[in-house]
Amino acid sequence: MTEGAAGPVGLKVASPEAPVGDQTGAGKEFVGRSPGQLAWVRLRRDRTAWASGITLLVFALMAICAPLIEKVYGKGPLERFTDKLDRSGNPLGYLGGISAEHWLGIQPRLGRDIFIQIVYGLRTSLIVALTAAVLTIVLGVVIGIVAGYLGGKVDALLSWLTDLTLAFPFYIFCFAFVPIAVAQSYGPTDQEASWFRPLLLIVVFVVFNWTYSARLVRGQVLTLREREFVEAARASGAGLGHVLFRQLLPNLWAPILVTFSLNVPALITAEAALSFLGIGVLEPTPDLGRLISDSVNYARDDPAFTLTGGITLFLLVLAFNLFGDSLRDALDPKSDR
Repeated sequence: MTEGAAGPVGLKVASPEAPVGDQTGAGKEFVGRSPGQLAWVRLRRDRTAWASGITLLVFALMAICAPLIEKVYGKGPLERFTDKLDRSGNPLGYLGGISAEHWLGIQPRLGRDIFIQIVYGLRTSLIVALTAAVLTIVLGVVIGIVAGYLGGKVDALLSWLTDLTLAFPFYIFCFAFVPIAVAQSYGPTDQEASWFRPLLLIVVFVVFNWTYSARLVRGQVLTLREREFVEAARASGAGLGHVLFRQLLPNLWAPILVTFSLNVPALITAEAALSFLGIGVLEPTPDLGRLISDSVNYARDDPAFTLTGGITLFLLVLAFNLFGDSLRDALDPKSDR
């Protein structure tokens, strides 16, 4: 390499008058990005995230705007159109009575509009799943961060409680607990309130699902509690609450978000399964699981009715799972996506 008056050939030496931040010759500056900004850039470039996110947005808007959709559509979830049924209770017309008046057809025997049933069924499923997921994350994060930071007997006790909860068979417990809870709250002739079953399911989900987020947070805290910023906070006289929720918690938001996004579809599936089995949401509250359960009896005579509820639940759970996977990849600093 030859050298000239300005230095080695091929290298540009900044003049003394040039600003420190403008030494590239093009006036460009390197701008640092936070982990959250990097994750957002990755997420925006992910086509799967866009497709699943738009699908979830459509489902969420349908659930939120269910009363408005009912007003525009002109049919309620409890209205019956028995004049559109034949003597056997099957819908008149093709594909279960699909028409311009009934977009997804008519429910056999009951004569209800399937489209508005699905709209309100989405609302029920999302309310139960999202509420349970938020409460689950809050409880799991608190238990996990306390167990991981304090260690010792507190960690041993909370870890034992976690193992005990995981040992219970979920569905067998639900079959035993839900009827007992209903019998303790209502008499044989009492009308069960429409909010009771969804609230009962939320309580059951929170009791059983906090363990996964607690274990994840505990493991993360075990690696963070000896870091320099935690030692500095303790040395400066910070209290326990400040260290846990002002120092450690902000460094846990990535795994918490991923856990939340993957926990919601699991809860949606569990709620639909319990309603399908007859111990979840009951009549007259619309629900996707019970809609699928009702459609099984008409799988041969009206297959469109069975496919409609099943495909809706499948797309909802699939969209949440795909978005959760994309979110996990975007938040992973080692990911190439």
